[in-house]
Amino acid sequence: MPTRRTVLTAASALALPTMNATAAADMPHLPWSRQAVIYQINIRQFSPEGTFKAVQADLTRLKKLGVDILWLMPVQPIGKLNRKGSLGSYYSISDYTAVNPEFGTLADAKAFVAEAHRLGFKVILDWVANHTAWDHPWATAHKDWFKLNAKGEVYAVTFNEGQPTEEHWDDVIALNYQSEGLRAAMIDAMKFWVRETGLDGFRCDVASLVPTDFWVRARKALDAVKPMFMLAESDAVDLHASGAFDMTYSWDLTDQVFKKIGKGESGALLLKEWLARQQSPTNGYPAHAYRMRFTSNHDFNSWHGTDADLYGDAYLAFAVLTFTLPGMPLIYNGQESRLVKKLAFFEKDAIDWKRYELTEFYAGLTALKHAHPALAAGQYGAPVKLLDGPPDVVAFERKLGSDAVRVAVNLSKAPQVFAGKTLPAWGWSIA
Repeated sequence: MPTRRTVLTAASALALPTMNATAAADMPHLPWSRQAVIYQINIRQFSPEGTFKAVQADLTRLKKLGVDILWLMPVQPIGKLNRKGSLGSYYSISDYTAVNPEFGTLADAKAFVAEAHRLGFKVILDWVANHTAWDHPWATAHKDWFKLNAKGEVYAVTFNEGQPTEEHWDDVIALNYQSEGLRAAMIDAMKFWVRETGLDGFRCDVASLVPTDFWVRARKALDAVKPMFMLAESDAVDLHASGAFDMTYSWDLTDQVFKKIGKGESGALLLKEWLARQQSPTNGYPAHAYRMRFTSNHDFNSWHGTDADLYGDAYLAFAVLTFTLPGMPLIYNGQESRLVKKLAFFEKDAIDWKRYELTEFYAGLTALKHAHPALAAGQYGAPVKLLDGPPDVVAFERKLGSDAVRVAVNLSKAPQVFAGKTLPAWGWSIA
């Protein structure tokens, strides 16, 4: 969902009480997730066909790219009432247990997951639990499952009601988690996809807008069917401390560090300061918290700009950092072909794959991630030890037992010398 991060900011998350941050300090994660790379698939824009079958035909290429977890954006039917654009938003769902005919059928979804599993991938599905389309059957059959206005009517998702900054998501209506019936129905819908297709987990849209105790209950119910990997579109500490989620978004690194350095508003010192905060025992996050590192995703690309727009010549250097800093790196579909356009969100706008010119670059980084236990996420990897170097170079080591990785990234437009080697502008070395 085009995210309103003013309610989901890193600052607000770090201001939260730690909520037994040590209670889930030893929360285990599935072994296949620990050194994984996640790859986001926008089915509509992935190919001219925009179908499960078309993406499935490209899975062998993604296998060579080295990615591990395939994140599918929502695949359910999109509401028609108050639809945005001609095709609508993936996040305006009119039926949780059906497939958008634009993408294919439930049989196609099953075949896609089966083939992905055969090739060694894991598959997670984007889940929209906070709101539905206006014409979802629940809106008439179970009106009490929705938030209602003073007149007792469903209404568009609204932020800052009655204030000058009031904002609306006009194509969706908000669910009311005070209803036990809603909670049970939502969990049943999630279990449907796990049972029918064998999904390995979920990416949960605007997760902080849904009560944490619901996610705890959902995670327990889903794990009883099959052990899950859970990614929250949030950076709230309590989603980790509660044990509901394996991974949250690291907007702080992208918004507050990468963007500023890429635009020339700051330099390497900003990243060093960010790293110091991450290493601090007062950062609020338990040791087991996976953080998703990225330069782009569907929101960033469609609403903010391409990598080149956001970071200029620095964007490959930042990609290197997403793979070598603690956490799990994300590749958004098309980045391996140097995605140079903002993909339309409500219309058909297929990726121009061209020559896949950055495939070798990303494949090298995925291989690096897989080869070094020190680069694992959460409690499984090594901390960052900053190394001395020129002011414009961020150099660090991650060492776990006999495994060690040294990274030096030049975050400036001028060549820099580190450890006897010249790093070109925005260049890097990994040893």
